[in-house]
Amino acid sequence: MNKIFFTILITICTENAIGYVSPRISFEKEYKELYVEIVEKLQDRHYKGAIINDIFSKNYFTNYLENIDPNKAFLLKKDIDEFKKWQYSLDDLMISGDITPGYEIYNRLLNRAISQLHYNIELLESDFIFDLESPSFFVTDVKKRDWPKNLDAARQHWRDILTDGMIRLLLNDKKPLDARAALIKRYKNQIKQYLQRNSQDVFQQYVNSFAELYDPHTAYYSPRNSENFQINMSLSLEGIGAELRTEDDYTKVIRVIPGGPADLQGILQAEDQIIGVGQQETPIVDVIGWRIDNVVNLIRGPKGSLVRLQVIPARTDHSGASKIIEITRDKVKLEEKSAQKHIIKINRNGDIFRLGVLDIPAFYMDFEAFKERDPNYKSTTRDVRNLLKELEKEKVDGIVLDLRNNGGGSLREAINLTDLFIDPGPVVQIRDARRRTYQPGKALYKSEYTGPLIVVTNRLSASASEITAGALQDYGRALIVGSQTFGKGTVQDVTPLTTGQLKVTNAKFYRISGDSTQHRGVWPDIIFPSSFDPEEVGESHRETALPWDRVSSVRHKVSGNLKQYLRFLQKSHEVRVSSGSDFGHLKKQLSLDREWRDQDLLSLSLEARREQIQKLESAQLFLENNRRNELKLPPYATIDAWNQAENIKNAKTHVIEKGDSLSLIASRYKVSIPQIIEANSMTAEDKLAIGDTLKLGKKKSIFEPDPILEEAGQILIDQILLQSKGIKPQQLFSVSVRQ
Repeated sequence: MNKIFFTILITICTENAIGYVSPRISFEKEYKELYVEIVEKLQDRHYKGAIINDIFSKNYFTNYLENIDPNKAFLLKKDIDEFKKWQYSLDDLMISGDITPGYEIYNRLLNRAISQLHYNIELLESDFIFDLESPSFFVTDVKKRDWPKNLDAARQHWRDILTDGMIRLLLNDKKPLDARAALIKRYKNQIKQYLQRNSQDVFQQYVNSFAELYDPHTAYYSPRNSENFQINMSLSLEGIGAELRTEDDYTKVIRVIPGGPADLQGILQAEDQIIGVGQQETPIVDVIGWRIDNVVNLIRGPKGSLVRLQVIPARTDHSGASKIIEITRDKVKLEEKSAQKHIIKINRNGDIFRLGVLDIPAFYMDFEAFKERDPNYKSTTRDVRNLLKELEKEKVDGIVLDLRNNGGGSLREAINLTDLFIDPGPVVQIRDARRRTYQPGKALYKSEYTGPLIVVTNRLSASASEITAGALQDYGRALIVGSQTFGKGTVQDVTPLTTGQLKVTNAKFYRISGDSTQHRGVWPDIIFPSSFDPEEVGESHRETALPWDRVSSVRHKVSGNLKQYLRFLQKSHEVRVSSGSDFGHLKKQLSLDREWRDQDLLSLSLEARREQIQKLESAQLFLENNRRNELKLPPYATIDAWNQAENIKNAKTHVIEKGDSLSLIASRYKVSIPQIIEANSMTAEDKLAIGDTLKLGKKKSIFEPDPILEEAGQILIDQILLQSKGIKPQQLFSVSVRQ
């Protein structure tokens, strides 16, 4: 590993009355050679390549500024105007390996940031009184703001940020003095974070600002980050089991890993923002503005230990109300993330249909055991084959293949799993950087299951799961219901460099129909409402994502003609969900969430923000009580009563293990021990304890009603009626209404 050169020079800020030392980061000349090496490898190996010209240079310039100052919070308009001398010359400087602009711009950012953060601290430590009854609004959409014109404008902008910060803390039950102290600590921590950055960090950020222009999955990893070459920071090893990334000074959850501690606990969700991290007995540390690797280090810890996360849920407005989530650290357990089955029973006009649900959270394979010829090696396909045999013995009428939240995994397993449902034939195509198209594998065997089949997807179904869903759709083997998939249709490999590593996109996936899964993903035949905003989640929301395109289709035998029924299935679905149902309620709830989440103006009045939260909660309670009225259940009197019921439900689905403490579970879910005992239908034997520590073996949580699965099952029943029960398509509408 090459030596890192990090120089600190003493400078005094000339635009601030505060005296302080500001670091200045320099680079060693070997970085110039590394820069050229990276440029050459990208040009040679990337699937798209890039025309490096003045347009590329301007995009590079803009992207770097957005990366180092994503909220336009520190640099001034005059800084940007000064830096524009480089906006059309970065392409020429790339050829010679000149990275001077990257360091000059970053050092200005560093100076401005530390100056502003010191100003914030002095203001908070003074007798400055915040106006918490201001009629003003704060613009949350950074695209609608420009950099401050001057230092006075920057100070005013930051006073708004501080006011917003105070309001958020007060809304989360902090006392005014404690809120000030929390903000002071936040900004001191941010200064510390900036002072820890070194030459390697700046180089990585500067390089990745042009690597991202090739596509979002291409990246350079410095030696410090090579061990975490998935920059999203998978925490599956003795952590919480989540993928994270930094977005606008916040740590955002990208995906909850199936089978991990967070997944089993069931509260943390994709798109949630983590704003604080604490250990079991220590206070929560504010992590707004922290580097992603430092946040990850706080979250990771010994197996069995408790981590507390302060989270702003994705399904809320921007008012700032947060909640505390407690997760016990563990490794992702293979048996927990394995494919699972259960049976749902649906009454259709007095006939009970038994539908098998195959939940496939990932495409996994124990490669080491496979290489060692272990006859019992674990894989998705082997597990699903066994589950299919069990469902066949249980005489199910059809099968729902649940690929929701399946982020992908082994390509081999995606092909092999598809083979269980189709006869021999192609499954997927790959086109490499030299535009050569080939098939990485085929379905080789006669299908194991030939009965009625439907596939459920959502926005987090990605990569390998899109290959399986797309193939089953192309063969006419199954209809796809749910929401548009993620659109991750690219292939990456990792190349070692003189210093660090380079992850490069070098190929794309294509369906056998010729359509790419990239960008567009797999479109369902029948669309369900999604809890994920496609403008915020998925490949298509990334500006530099590779586009959708097509290659030639490959010959394949369509095994079914489900499309002929699609119009009738769609109409039946619409009639069913328009009447009172959990699915209809879900649709209304998601519409309400989106309406509130899309607001981009925040009031700087504490009382107005409280009223905003109360309006949202009242609207949510109204929808929930409408649902309960339709189900002939008693309505909730208050939001608190509803929250208590939800806590009891969470305690009920908690997987109780030997050694679990009833009091800890009660504290975690804010319920009483008798409520846990009642919710889990625990016997007297179960309750044998030393103190209150359970001495029972593991109990599986029950399957909770799932409106998406229920409606997928209803559509599958419609399909069964059309295909095997002698119902004519024209009759289906009336059959579906009589439920």
